[in-house]
Amino acid sequence: MNKNDFLDMVKTTEKNQLGLDFDGVIHKNSKGFHNGTIYDEPLDGALSSIKILNETFGYDLVIYTCKANPERPLVNGKTGIELVWDWLDKYGVKDNIKDVTYIKPNAVAYVDDKGITFKNWNDCIRDIEAMND
Repeated sequence: MNKNDFLDMVKTTEKNQLGLDFDGVIHKNSKGFHNGTIYDEPLDGALSSIKILNETFGYDLVIYTCKANPERPLVNGKTGIELVWDWLDKYGVKDNIKDVTYIKPNAVAYVDDKGITFKNWNDCIRDIEAMND
């Protein structure tokens, strides 16, 4: 792929794609890593919001999660990506998701429970300091 083709691909995906964190945004994740399984239920409103974002607003939804890291050990013989897809299928939203990855995707916006909205560095440093209070 040449530079112009790459730039065109990024522009196209960025304007129609949302990046969604999995744990703490879609999956409750109340026990943290626990035993490596995806054990919890969806967060309230997560499933209906996924359908609205995809079906009503037309966004391509890409889930990014540490569970998809290829270095992560298998759980019950499955990769983290397979576990996430199984969970999405169980809750009826598999067809609303374009991809599951551990790499932050090109996107118009990201929905992440651990994100800090960047306005400027002074506010960013203040927000990070506040996390430690």
